[in-house]
This record gives sequence, C-alpha cells and structure tokens, in this order.
Amino acid sequence: MAAPQIPNLLSLRKNAGAGGGRGRGRGSGPSRDPLEPEATAEIIKAENDKIVQATDNDANISRMSAVNAGYLIDPFAHDFATPGESQRRYPIINRGTYARTTAIDRLVEDFLCSKPEAQKQIISLGAGSDTRYFRLASRPDPPNVLYHELDFPVNTQRKLAIVVKSERLRALVGDPIIVRSSESELHGPHYHVHAVDLRMLDPSRPWTGPVTLDHIDPQLPTLLISECCLTYIAPDEADSVVRYFASKVLAPGSPLGLVLYEPINPFDSFGKVMVQNLAARGIVMQTLHKYSSLKAQRERLNRYGLTDGQRAVDVDFMQQAWLDNEEKRRLARVEMLDEVEELNLLAKHYCVAWAWRNGSEEFAGLWDRWKELEEQEE
Repeated sequence: MAAPQIPNLLSLRKNAGAGGGRGRGRGSGPSRDPLEPEATAEIIKAENDKIVQATDNDANISRMSAVNAGYLIDPFAHDFATPGESQRRYPIINRGTYARTTAIDRLVEDFLCSKPEAQKQIISLGAGSDTRYFRLASRPDPPNVLYHELDFPVNTQRKLAIVVKSERLRALVGDPIIVRSSESELHGPHYHVHAVDLRMLDPSRPWTGPVTLDHIDPQLPTLLISECCLTYIAPDEADSVVRYFASKVLAPGSPLGLVLYEPINPFDSFGKVMVQNLAARGIVMQTLHKYSSLKAQRERLNRYGLTDGQRAVDVDFMQQAWLDNEEKRRLARVEMLDEVEELNLLAKHYCVAWAWRNGSEEFAGLWDRWKELEEQEE
C-alpha cells in the first residue's frame, strides 16, 4: 500500500461511469463470481487486495514524474521504476505528489532533528516502493535511526528483488543482509522490511497468525507513518493496527508519534465526485467517512492514546503556511499550472495529521518542533 496520486477530478468527471481517467491503481473493481457466499467473499477480498497492492506502482510513477519535472529531488526514484512505465503526469498530479512528500518529509525531519544524539525508530506502514530510508541513509551524516517497512508480501518481494541486485542500494542497507521468507523480508543493521498483512495486527488477540515483527525495539522513540495506507482498511482494523504498536509492540513509557496522510471532506459536492470516481476504479477509502474532517482526525489520534498533542491541517493550508516565499516562487517556475482552482479544491480534500505521547522525562522536548508547526482551525 502506498499513497495515491491526487486525481485530476475534472478530467475524471468526463470519464465517470466509463472506468477511465487517471486515478490510483489498475483496472476496474472486482467482478462478482456466482459461487458460494464464503468463496465469493474470499475472491472479492483477494481482488480488492490486488487493487490496493497495485497502487504502489501508480504512486511510484507519480513520484518519478514529480522528480523528472523538477518538483522533488529523489536520486532513488528511478531505481524502483518498472521498465516501460515512466510517464509524465499532469502538473496538478505532480503538485499533489510534491505536497504529500514535502509534508511528511517535514514531520520526519523534525522528529529526527529533535534530540539528535538519541537513536530513534521509524515504522512505515504500507511502504511499498517508498525511498525515504535510502534518502536518509545516503546523507553525508545519516541519522541514527532504525527503519522498518511493512507491506503485503507481493510488494516487499518486488522491492527486495531490486534492492539485492543493486550494489548501490545494498551498500546503503549495510552488512550483513539477511533475506528470508521466500525473499519477501529483509533485515540489515538499520533497515528491516517485513512482509505482513496489517489487518492481522490486532492487540485484542493473543495470537494473530504467522506474524513476527523482528528487530523492532520497544524502548526507542518511535514514529509510525501511514501515507494513505490505513485508509484502505476498515476503520476498526485501522484503529487496531495503531493500538497494536502503541500497546503491544512498544513499551508503554516509550515516546510515540504518528503521522497520517489521508483524504477528508467526502460529503461536499467535490468530495462526492472524488469518492465516486475512485470507486469506479475499484478504489475505496474505507476510513474516509468516519474520519472525514480535521476535527475527527484529531479526536481519532487522541483515542489512540496519543494524548500529549494532536494536530491536523489540510494540504492547501500546509502549502500556504509551511512553504516559504522562495519555495513558492520556485514551484511557480517548475511548470505551467492551469488548473489552479482545481488544485486548491483537491488540496482541501487531503490532510496531514500528527500526534504524540511524550514518554519518559529522558526524552523531554522530543516533540517541540511538532508543537511549533502552525495548526489550522476549523
């Protein structure tokens, strides 16, 4: 699972009902096979999973397009490209990819820069072909971080096939490198890739099946990242995933932060079009209607036990408040953008939410940079 490109809804409107247009994922929704109810449910679930799994390739194409256009600097985007899949996205898609990446990078950087002498841990949910670990590890002075990625086995296997064949990527992982579980899991000194269906992570069960999350340190200050990942599973399942880490994997007194990137506002006319066109492609954002506003996102984060601070802003606000004037002028020069009104509307329908629990006094001040970020009032 990975974050979707922001769809060009005006062009999608023209194709509504035809299964066309540009969105996230490949193909139409799952077909209904006239089998027994239990078997049919399993087939539908498997086909829905395939749609979600395939979104990683689409997100990767969008990332490459934003890099090629000059919005982002990512020397590893092309390493994970599928041959023949390189495409130039429309400017509005490139801007959406830029905004998402920039917002999450800002929160990650603030986490890593606070108390830099302390080792930290990042757990990226549904990471897919995300390049953040390699971007961090390639710095002249890389941060002291234990980095974990979780995703479906089919996605981790595809990523690791690229990593183990690349001398450059293997060097950033370090030695020794252990690959196991049919080449779908990798463990290095600082980088760990786990093949797991997140829906199996449930803190209420004493045993949830063959799930092992080796090498996660329960004591380290930890950041969970869900870049449009948890929105693809049922709300109760999404809640269980966060509680699994907060209460079962990580020590109760350890500092914990969470960053979410998700769609919001499905009930206005623009949001309804967005939902309809994504559904026409078989893509369902399952948490969208329950956590439909910035207020609902903050309340959600508080219920997860992240009671020391909750923040949420829409992407439009983020771009206005978090980017300095020089960066705004640079963006304006990258490429011509005609759909300004559409971009602003789309940006109001995606949000970044973040929250934290302080942990022990040893880590006082860890979240100060997050506290200082300008917040949006509803």
